[in-house]
Amino acid sequence: MKSAIVYYSYSGNTRKVASILAEYLKGKYEIDFIELKARDESRTFFGQCNRAFWHKRATIEETNIDLSEYSLVCFGTPVWAFGPAPAMNTYLDMCFGLQGKDAIVFTTYGSGAGKERCMYHIEKILIKKGASSVRRFSIQQLRINDKAHVLSQLE
Repeated sequence: MKSAIVYYSYSGNTRKVASILAEYLKGKYEIDFIELKARDESRTFFGQCNRAFWHKRATIEETNIDLSEYSLVCFGTPVWAFGPAPAMNTYLDMCFGLQGKDAIVFTTYGSGAGKERCMYHIEKILIKKGASSVRRFSIQQLRINDKAHVLSQLE
């Protein structure tokens, strides 16, 4: 069975969690990483938050948007102003092939404000695209390097 881990990571925090998730899934799934890269990313914190708050889109580098070959698809993003990063919004608009798939949504965050809203927003899109189940977890940036904590969220 195959799994895709689709993620956006500006600072590297979400990438770390994606790697730990891959270790957890290893043995059960063949893992493909799909790292989203924004071409038109704001260079300021305020600019990033503004775009995320209004669920704006980003121009992303070409990547695999057909998820039909995977039985499990994982989506990871930092929480910016109560929402996913614009690159993730774009990918969620474009991707297809989620009918009947299991999904995992994971976020990384600083303060925690908006993490539930962010995960709910992504979950709603995945269900609308046909995902059969969605599991969710969040990791605070202070706990990113605590592998045991991250793994405990997956149990």
